[in-house]
Amino acid sequence: MRPDDVDAEKLRKKMTQRTIRRLMPRDLPPEVEMEYKRVAAILADPSVDRLKARYIDTIIEYCRCTVRMRGLRASMPTLAHEIYRVKTRNGDQVKSHPHVAQVNESWRQWRSLVAMLGLSPTDERNLLPGQGDLFDENDQYFD
Repeated sequence: MRPDDVDAEKLRKKMTQRTIRRLMPRDLPPEVEMEYKRVAAILADPSVDRLKARYIDTIIEYCRCTVRMRGLRASMPTLAHEIYRVKTRNGDQVKSHPHVAQVNESWRQWRSLVAMLGLSPTDERNLLPGQGDLFDENDQYFD
């Protein structure tokens, strides 16, 4: 890399970090703040460019949901913790632990937020300009 390219890259990184700090809410719990810094660095990249003030509430909810889901999964590390057996008048029954429903609901919320922020390859592709447009603006078919 040429020296001026290195300087431009340093300036870009500095501006990205400034934007991340400027948009970060002040009252976040430490684990949510760490997740915010991680995902904000991804979203602030100029090729992605989705770290904007109007998206902060969605980004923070994504961070909270991610932290919650990690905690729930850590509390039940194996399949043996996800089920339990109950003796009933109809015999033995295998039931899901109530925490499994919480993990599943957190995952659904997380997946919805991932789609909103375009954090998966499919969702990112759907956010590209022109996706979902009925007619291409450059199409002169009806002129």
